Amino acid sequence: MTNLEKYTNAFTESFNVSADEASKLKYQDIPAWDSVGHMGLVAAVEGAFDIMMEADDIIDFSSYEKGKGILSSKYDIEF
Repeated sequence: MTNLEKYTNAFTESFNVSADEASKLKYQDIPAWDSVGHMGLVAAVEGAFDIMMEADDIIDFSSYEKGKGILSSKYDIEF
């Protein structure tokens, strides 16, 4: 499984959306991505990549695309 597939799966499993829907999501676009859902997503991403995100990065993780940027620049995860 590629890193992009792992990342997308974190969204699809956390929010019960399709991969296409996941790629367009922003925080609070759907009811499932509230503050509790956000922490579930972060846990899924951390588990998928065996990392621990810093608090500032968790707060800044506000969309599918933004999350990819954070993981690429701060955690050396290539997509």
